[in-house]
Amino acid sequence: MSKASSRTLVVALEATPGAVPEARRAVSAVAVAGGANGEDLERISLAVSEAVTNAVVHAYGDSPVGFIHLLAAAAEGELSVLVADDGCGLGQAPQSPGLGLGMGVIEYSVDSLAITTRASGGTIVEMRFSLSEHEPKPARAALAAQLHGSVASAITST
Repeated sequence: MSKASSRTLVVALEATPGAVPEARRAVSAVAVAGGANGEDLERISLAVSEAVTNAVVHAYGDSPVGFIHLLAAAAEGELSVLVADDGCGLGQAPQSPGLGLGMGVIEYSVDSLAITTRASGGTIVEMRFSLSEHEPKPARAALAAQLHGSVASAITST
């Protein structure tokens, strides 16, 4: 099920690795319609990729089928993105072999972030991005100093 206009998006994606690039492309299109520039698109793409990847990897465990609910809206120089799942909930997934940097990368990339547990189970990640003449968050420099290797170079190269 999906619904989209140039500045809004509502879609449910199957929680598979293919959902990551699909979500990234769909949200980027909404961001462009809302006035996002190159730097905006880089940080939006990075945050959306991390949030959707987290849902794919952690939300459903061994369940064969699950969905990621993606909403995005651009208005008045801002983009709001919501990534939700119906999975096991924050902190309930078994350990994964990842680096554990995904949430830090998301926090670095957004202008505001809220992570909550759904009443029916699962997790909601709400992200907001300023699209017009925004000042970088002061916390970005401090967070970048804490990150190492390819993650740090990927997010500080702009």
